[in-house]
Amino acid sequence: MASIFSSLITMILLLLLLGGEARDPFACDPKDATTKNLPFCRATLSIGERVKDLIGRLTLEEKISLLVNNAAAVPRLRMKGYEWWSEALHGVSNVGPGTKFGGPFPGATSFPQVITTAASFNASLWEAIGRVVSNEARAMYNGGMGGLTYWSPNVNIFRDPRWGRGQETPGEDPILAGRYAASYVRGLQGSDGNRLKVAASCKHFTAYDLDKWNGVDRFHFNAQVSKQDIEDTFNVPFRMCVKEGNVASVMCSYNQVNGVPTCADPKLLKSTVRGQWGLQGYIVSDCDSVGVFYAYQHYTSTPEEAAADAIKAGLDLDCGPFLAVHTQNAIKKGLLNEGEVNNALVNTLTVQMRLGMFDGEPSAQPYGHLGPRDVCTQAHQDLAHEAAKQGIVLLKNNGPSLPLSLRRHHTVAVIGPNSDVTVTMIGNYAGIACAYTSPLQGIGRYAKTIHEVGCTNVACKDDKQFVGALDAARQADATVLVMGLDQSIEAETMDRVGLLLPGYQQQLVSKVAAASKGPTILVLMSGGPVDITFAKNDPRIKGILWAGYPGQAGGAAIADILFGTANPGGKLPITWYPQEYLQNLPMTNMAMRSSVSKGYPGRTYRFYNGPVVYPFGYGLSYTHFIHSLASAPKVLSVPVAGHHHGNSSNISNKAIRVTHARCSKLSISLQVYVKNIGSKDGTHTLLVFSTPPSGNGHWAPHKQLVAFEKVHVPAKARQRVQINIHVCKLLSVVDKLGTRRIPLGEHSLHIGDIKHSLSLQALTLGITES
Repeated sequence: MASIFSSLITMILLLLLLGGEARDPFACDPKDATTKNLPFCRATLSIGERVKDLIGRLTLEEKISLLVNNAAAVPRLRMKGYEWWSEALHGVSNVGPGTKFGGPFPGATSFPQVITTAASFNASLWEAIGRVVSNEARAMYNGGMGGLTYWSPNVNIFRDPRWGRGQETPGEDPILAGRYAASYVRGLQGSDGNRLKVAASCKHFTAYDLDKWNGVDRFHFNAQVSKQDIEDTFNVPFRMCVKEGNVASVMCSYNQVNGVPTCADPKLLKSTVRGQWGLQGYIVSDCDSVGVFYAYQHYTSTPEEAAADAIKAGLDLDCGPFLAVHTQNAIKKGLLNEGEVNNALVNTLTVQMRLGMFDGEPSAQPYGHLGPRDVCTQAHQDLAHEAAKQGIVLLKNNGPSLPLSLRRHHTVAVIGPNSDVTVTMIGNYAGIACAYTSPLQGIGRYAKTIHEVGCTNVACKDDKQFVGALDAARQADATVLVMGLDQSIEAETMDRVGLLLPGYQQQLVSKVAAASKGPTILVLMSGGPVDITFAKNDPRIKGILWAGYPGQAGGAAIADILFGTANPGGKLPITWYPQEYLQNLPMTNMAMRSSVSKGYPGRTYRFYNGPVVYPFGYGLSYTHFIHSLASAPKVLSVPVAGHHHGNSSNISNKAIRVTHARCSKLSISLQVYVKNIGSKDGTHTLLVFSTPPSGNGHWAPHKQLVAFEKVHVPAKARQRVQINIHVCKLLSVVDKLGTRRIPLGEHSLHIGDIKHSLSLQALTLGITES
């Protein structure tokens, strides 16, 4: 009797904790005598044994019903239906049907958009955000309001500055994007061995970075990509996501790559993602991708061929109804067999079991205690605020005029279409935020404000409201203009047409700056870069901040930077190009490398050498840091196995194939002193770039980010930072055939204004047959 009473008390407490009804088991309910002792429900067996047993009990019709995102229930085995599609790009989102807000879960912590968080260059922050998001996701799952499979992060390369979805990505550098992917995924998925807290998915594989431009859309686009660019740019973040982040899923994209839809390409899915990289998880299509390559791209003649091609290529789950409708007929026609369907289910069911969905009561599992009180906690909201402060980039500070003074700047004119926004700050793929602090509200905590929008919205189609803005600027001790873009200008399905501020925004900024009694500060919200050359060169505009889309606490963070409570340390994760860069530059040209003969400028800081508004990695501080090398090797031997086969050699063109080098422990260590010679404490972003030896022709980028570290340095203090650089991964380049090689000779490492030469030399270990 006592034990029954104790169990009852425990259940009541759990119900109170979860804020209502606790979720019933997805499967394997311990109260259900018909299934609880079946092998697939026995947690003492290996997951492989359990999955095999479950698949053996399913009929073909049941199997096919599990191939889609809204997987059907299997009542006779007491398995509930499951919605696979949930999103958590920068917080739990209700974009996918698997998660909804309401009742005890009115919202979730909304962190800055990814492009902003990437500007922090802080891998530990990215992982911490992932941990918070997965806590809130598990809490919502336990409360029956969310799923456990989240199709995030987006780790595509921000190749073209016009891309509407560039805001979702960590920027233009493949190593930065890959580090972000691995860090955020680790935070989401947890560190409990094979068990998953939630299952993440890196998307959209691959060479996907065009939505709708000049009559070309993502559903019809065939990305023509060289082997060289695939290997050294587009695939790098995905490889790192799988190999270093151990992600549980990869999503294939809408577009074709070199004539083959990514979701029907066995070279990409089976050979690369699952074969070379060793994905332990499932491959999912972007939503309706299989239907798209049949109906829009006309890649196959019949829907059954499309279903068969996708599954044979390695697709395990279809976001959309296509496989549920056409797979059975594909089997009847002999295009596919049941064993290939089983292979797909092994991958999806294994992930569900790693999530604990077949382990009975959710409340009895490791994350079963999480509930409404674990969502929107003060600590979570404080992290969103901290992330915004770390991601904001100071682009200009003449005088210096920033930070503003509480003593001198009693009244601040707050002007602009983004000056009092809330939802704009959370960008796209967002949920419902816990609460908002707009820029106007944030600045209002420090000073008296005079508010004028100047333009009704970011389109800024006329100057009818300029008069009030000019009057406010004339009255105030300082003026802050909050301008830029929003989802009406850059978004999924909508790429930008140019890089200038929309409509009359530039005129508003210039006129207000001319009228302002005190210093004028320009704050920009945007995902992509904006050509603000006019503001950079205008002496009346004393300071410029880029805030990206800074999340629910964005206004508070902007104000903290403006008034010096926080010291900016963000760096641009993208190149800011002038408008002229776009002349004769179609978004559809996927080539990364420049071509003088074709008048093609190249893309990103790695391959473009022309004029910029602000370069990749740029960002100022309220203090000043200097670097010095404490220790760094000048020579490193690269062990390489001897090889002969006819006249070929492993050491050709003064470069070693990475596959022939002994790579496992081949790294260099730098010790760098960072000294803060200013008067304010600050956090410094230490970026290390490498330039390979000259003479590598079209193999090599101009320079490549190889390491970054975040270090807090008090005023007048010095910190020692260790930087480790894996030679094969980071000092290698890719030749025209897509082969990764380590160039021998003098590599230049750039750390701030320090340049260090490192000579790589081959050390032949012996002769072996190929």
